[in-house]
Amino acid sequence: MPLKNLPSLNIASLLRAYDLSASKGLGQNFLQDDSVLAQIAGAAEISVADDVLEIGPGLGSLTRHLALAARSVTAIELDESLIPVLGEVLKPFDNVRIVHGDILKFAPADLMPSADYLVVANIPYYITSAVFRHLLENPPRPRRIALTIQKEVAERICALPGDLSLLALSVQVYGKPSIAAHIPAEAFHPVPKVDSAVIRVDLYPEPCIPATKLNAFFRLARAGFSQKRKTLRNSLSAGLAIKPAVAGEMLEKAGIDPMRRAETLSLEEWGRLV
Repeated sequence: MPLKNLPSLNIASLLRAYDLSASKGLGQNFLQDDSVLAQIAGAAEISVADDVLEIGPGLGSLTRHLALAARSVTAIELDESLIPVLGEVLKPFDNVRIVHGDILKFAPADLMPSADYLVVANIPYYITSAVFRHLLENPPRPRRIALTIQKEVAERICALPGDLSLLALSVQVYGKPSIAAHIPAEAFHPVPKVDSAVIRVDLYPEPCIPATKLNAFFRLARAGFSQKRKTLRNSLSAGLAIKPAVAGEMLEKAGIDPMRRAETLSLEEWGRLV
């Protein structure tokens, strides 16, 4: 089916037809603008050879665009009440598999047919950090991730040294993030109170920190960001339960001024500290 002939979904009508409403508790804001949906699918650069994992397909509006571009789509939905709607909306597509469940309780290896896959989704914003952590820390990692998330969070993930956060480091150690598109609030039903963006992460073949040292990296980073207003000397001292003098010596050996703060360190500097 050519993309231009894909009929629009009327989200409000679908919800009424199935006596449903968007759940605030599940962070449901359904995408309904076809040009935006096509833009999200385009940002992921999906080929006909790609297998795609979609988290929270909702009513299937994005799923249809993914199904037209990909070899297969595995759509995992937590809300059981949406499963019948998804089954009806996606009936024309024989390359879509609907799974009822919580993505955070599924190993990626149990969902995807091959290790080389993409993740494309409009996720509930409150699970952004948990989803990134789950996808990046559990094998097999996807080749590329394209998620519609809160604009401010997307900008934070893409930040440079001087304004880094623990979330930014946790993503950037695995791949290169970029903002692929900005999504107007009017593209959703119901209309959210925050602006949105599509963040794309192209994963490296291997993390920037050697796999054997990732646990140490995350332990150090969590300690460093545990007390953001304090210098690294003091935050590492508190977070690692070591004396300030020992923390200062560690930093100096890595060529890092102990009086700096965690957000100013580059990924390379964190690697030296590890």
